[in-house]
Amino acid sequence: MDPARFFAASRLVIVAGKGGVGKTVVSAAMARAASRAGLSALVIEVEGKSGLPTMYGQGALEYDDAVLHPGGGPTGEGEVRARTITPDEALLDYLRDHGLSRISKRLVSSGALDVVATAAPGIKDILILGKVKQLERSGVADLLILDAPAAGHAITFLQAARALLDTVRVGPINAQAREVLEMLTDHERCRVVLVTLPEETPVNELVDTAFSLEDRVGIGLAPVVVNGLYEAVEGLATDPTDAASAAGTTLRTGEPEELAAAARFRSDRMALQDEQLARLADALPLEQLRLPFVFTTEIGPDELEALADRFLAEVERLPEVV
Repeated sequence: MDPARFFAASRLVIVAGKGGVGKTVVSAAMARAASRAGLSALVIEVEGKSGLPTMYGQGALEYDDAVLHPGGGPTGEGEVRARTITPDEALLDYLRDHGLSRISKRLVSSGALDVVATAAPGIKDILILGKVKQLERSGVADLLILDAPAAGHAITFLQAARALLDTVRVGPINAQAREVLEMLTDHERCRVVLVTLPEETPVNELVDTAFSLEDRVGIGLAPVVVNGLYEAVEGLATDPTDAASAAGTTLRTGEPEELAAAARFRSDRMALQDEQLARLADALPLEQLRLPFVFTTEIGPDELEALADRFLAEVERLPEVV
């Protein structure tokens, strides 16, 4: 599939998955891949501080947009920007847009939002999603990527609009919830990319989340991303002493055993992930985009470029219709 077509399939992509599976890494790589395909991208972060700007070699995010990658150049790359959204800041924006700027800061600083949130569960989520809806409608970027809360919260987060429609029958909250739900259920405006590791528990949670989002929210699902795959390595079955001899060298005491143990670990890990990939394919009839395990403690610009390369290659192998 042409990457530009893949990224243009919906204006908003929500990246969700179990905590620790690499949602932010996938969000960053997806944004850079879209940029390489010529589209501008805005990454929206909602859970506080993340490592997203570090991956681009930039500083911390604020509520206002920050440029992570300027775009342009001879290849016509798109710009990548990012921002964070909090319920308080989203409420301030909403009140200012409705002519209530004089009381907006006092309302937030007084803690009134927490009182309202207790009385109407989901109000904080709808404030964030309402701001995302506003950004999606305004066309601030070709592609918006929302780095969503971890899977358990992601379901309630995305269910907030439908829940509020059932509890708040009239007024601006009802209107906001209705418009957010319209965005979430319009597959040309919004899709979810679920992320997992090739391990039993994350795969189980991804499958449960996928069916919950389809059944309870009616949201469209894009291909899933399987992150952190160990790639095939030749020669794992070769005896380390024989391999050293063939290379014209010798191993020190203990090294053959250590190398053999490392080879067994890698082989076992690859067998496990192959089993989980097959199980995921059986349980969830969605295409898979597979990203490699990155052997570093911190992903920076170089690693991000390599992940964007792989993301584009994985998209290109997809069938034309997904």
